[in-house]
Amino acid sequence: MSEPIRVLVTGAAGQIAYSLLFSIAKGDVFGKDQPVVLLLLDITPMLPVLDGVVMELQDCALPLLRDIVPTDKEDVAFRDLDAAILVGSMPRREGMERKDLLKANVAIFKSQGAALEKFAKKTVKVLVVGNPANTNCLIAAKSAPSIPKENFSCLTRLDHNRARSQVPFPHGSPLHNVPFNKLTLSDLFCQVAMRCGVPATQVRNVIIWGNHSSTQYPDVHHCLVNMSGSELACFEAVKDDAWLKGDFIATVQQRGAAVIKARKLSSAMSAAKAICDHMKDIWSGTPEGEFISMGIYSSGNSYGVPEDLIYSFPVRIKDKTWKIVDGLAVNDFSRSKMEATAAELMEERDTAVSFLGV
Repeated sequence: MSEPIRVLVTGAAGQIAYSLLFSIAKGDVFGKDQPVVLLLLDITPMLPVLDGVVMELQDCALPLLRDIVPTDKEDVAFRDLDAAILVGSMPRREGMERKDLLKANVAIFKSQGAALEKFAKKTVKVLVVGNPANTNCLIAAKSAPSIPKENFSCLTRLDHNRARSQVPFPHGSPLHNVPFNKLTLSDLFCQVAMRCGVPATQVRNVIIWGNHSSTQYPDVHHCLVNMSGSELACFEAVKDDAWLKGDFIATVQQRGAAVIKARKLSSAMSAAKAICDHMKDIWSGTPEGEFISMGIYSSGNSYGVPEDLIYSFPVRIKDKTWKIVDGLAVNDFSRSKMEATAAELMEERDTAVSFLGV
């Protein structure tokens, strides 16, 4: 077997980590022959809960799990890392202004970026999950100047997975004309199979452009659906252009809020699955002929997205290196939505950078 890799998960006592850690420890993410050492970071008041998480991981008796290090200290958690999954962040509380949320998270991710700079390997791959994920990722990257910007990414794979699986009910269903925000979670839990007669694995190359927020743009203009061995463009397969340009986009944009409304908690199982998908693709590469969505450093892109943002693009990955999929046609409809989400990210960036004190 290979030498163990050191993998950090922050917010490790939280609900996303609880759904995530088992998959990492049993080899679903970094490989079935890759031993791991888990570094689990959380705030001091959560250490008793974290001890329970450690006990459960130990009780799983997983052969690839070589060690578990629970801690509230960054100098322990960030040392010699191969991968860092930054889940923990300050959540938005009732009555909190967005600038206050950004200010709190700038402090967290500036500190964690500095810890990456000081203690982690320069080859470390960093995934930021904690919201606002794009801007938190940018602050962490700016705070670790000796680690390549290309090593930082933020999670838009959950949005990508949502877009890939989300379809309307067939015409004639009593729910077809119900507004998306009136549907329950169970109403919305349908996949491409219900519309096109294929599993979700036969749908590829959806794109999430921009911010992991309600301005994100889920784009299916380049999406393909495999039906009976033949690939059709998504618009041809779905046969409902108005929905694809309307309620489909709104549903994906608002899906996180819909989960909270139904579950009274934010997405955890699906977020953990998306983290696994994202990191597995970094480690193993994307399948031939497919691209996925991830928030990455925007500088040098060919789509006119402003410089110095973490912006979600379609990418292919090989040898742990991502490359933006260039040359995709962008119509006026798509361009307007891509620019709207970029404008939000620029405003977030400028507000967050003003708190850095540099």
